[in-house]
Amino acid sequence: MRKIKVSRMNVSDQTVEERTDYVAEETALHIFLNKHHYGTILCSPDQLKEMVVGHLLSEGLLNSTAEIDNLVLKKDGKCLVKLKPDIDAEQRIAKSQRFARLVVSACGSPDYRPLSEVMNGIPKLDVTTTVNAAVIFQSVMKLNTIAKKFRKTGGVHVAALYSADGRLVALAEDVGRHNAVDKVIGSGATENMDFRYLFLALSGRLSGDIVLKAARMKLPII
Repeated sequence: MRKIKVSRMNVSDQTVEERTDYVAEETALHIFLNKHHYGTILCSPDQLKEMVVGHLLSEGLLNSTAEIDNLVLKKDGKCLVKLKPDIDAEQRIAKSQRFARLVVSACGSPDYRPLSEVMNGIPKLDVTTTVNAAVIFQSVMKLNTIAKKFRKTGGVHVAALYSADGRLVALAEDVGRHNAVDKVIGSGATENMDFRYLFLALSGRLSGDIVLKAARMKLPII
């Protein structure tokens, strides 16, 4: 987020106030897998490492963080991901049918594939985790309180991972709801969290592709 001078118009009393306020930012993140361009994501310019890791995992490009040999963020907006020698990056990209794509912050990828197609190969979750309803209500109610960028800008989504007893374990904010989910997944994955015993809460609507991201990570409750 950035602090800038704005003209604030109050439509109720028809006044204009010159003031300093915070606005949400957006930047282009270019992801390369073994020097092959995977795609460009428009996102908030923070937690970019988590963004890349979470996106590659939740979109099925990677099976685990152990497949990453090295990850370098460049100042020009490029993220260079080097995979382990036994992994064919070109094959992974081709299989995902997402080569050289642009992922916008508004609604994720503009590419369309039926959910019945992309769900192939995802096993049914063996859900054993239970969460008290009151814990879920309280966790969702806390989102706007713990979302610092949202409180200052009003222009970002928030996603959070909680333990079954309601303890916050990871938090992310972004101009895009898909990005917020990717960032919080990446945060949990880099900390080697077991998603089977967590639940996901977010401010955005639960569209099919977001539910699919959670299913790939074995998140039992959203």
